Amino acid sequence: MTRLSRILGALLALLAAPAVFADAALLLRADVQRYIDEQVATGRFARPELEAVFANVESKPAIIRALDRPSTSRPWHQFRPGFVNDRLVAAGVEFWRANAAQLARAETSYGVPPEMVAAIIGIETRYGQNMGSFRVVDALATIGFDYPRRAAFFRNELTEFLLLAKEERRDPMGFVGSYAGAMGLPQFMPSSFRKWAVDFDGDGRRDIWGSATDAIGSVANYFSVHGWIKGDDVVVPAQVTPGPQIDALVADKFNLHYTVGELKKMGVVPQAPVRDEVRAVLVPLETAPGVTEYWLGLNNFYTITRYNKSTLYAKAAQELAERIREAKYAGDAGVARAGQ
Repeated sequence: MTRLSRILGALLALLAAPAVFADAALLLRADVQRYIDEQVATGRFARPELEAVFANVESKPAIIRALDRPSTSRPWHQFRPGFVNDRLVAAGVEFWRANAAQLARAETSYGVPPEMVAAIIGIETRYGQNMGSFRVVDALATIGFDYPRRAAFFRNELTEFLLLAKEERRDPMGFVGSYAGAMGLPQFMPSSFRKWAVDFDGDGRRDIWGSATDAIGSVANYFSVHGWIKGDDVVVPAQVTPGPQIDALVADKFNLHYTVGELKKMGVVPQAPVRDEVRAVLVPLETAPGVTEYWLGLNNFYTITRYNKSTLYAKAAQELAERIREAKYAGDAGVARAGQ
């Protein structure tokens, strides 16, 4: 197809689109037309359906501004209160009680405990209260075509999203998510949805937006596929002998390169029982200005960082999960005593 005929086709798509569409210029852009050509060549899409999508995509400059805004990593003592607090613990217990059977089934199927699944959904969306307000296609197209530094990743996610919409037989304009295109109760990116979302309630749809059951099964499946070991610890406290080796270990925080035995030889001393052959990462946490405590993140800690590549996120998930479990069982015990 010649460039002229592609442009004429795009213009016809614009004329056929609804009266209100956001950015007619987007569809006419050479990079968008190349993207459409590439996708049509795969045989997975017809040109008219892609042109109809891009004729109605709305570019979101606010997303680009948010991505360009300098980010300052918060220390643990500032990060923790937003995710490990009484409000989220109470909401997590309520979520567990409302979905006890589904969470128990997820643990049986995938080996991931109810409190961890509940903690992840609580951190991600406050149990569905904040699942995002951007159309997913707008977010992914904006970053994919107007943010060169992340363009390749987000164009791939855009493709995954368009395939997702076809597979789920839904209008691609109808999905809502975060400013980065994350979706539903567990905030899955489209590629994660296609790989790991599950129809846990058996209704024929993978509905991580409206079905807590599907969201529970999907989070548990994700953790299982990424190596969660049932019954294992997530972290153990540690002490260190400061020095260059410790600095290098801290920089290597997302890789299980060393066993506990090897870490001991480098000045790391676990403060709880853990086998020497277990692999771990060293995690520093600034608990107050100028005060740092150290933890060993074990295999399950590493699994949480596969969900969100942040050691602060992983530690918050571990602590929130523990507090949810403690509060749930304390409440159950109180109810049992009251019934005696």
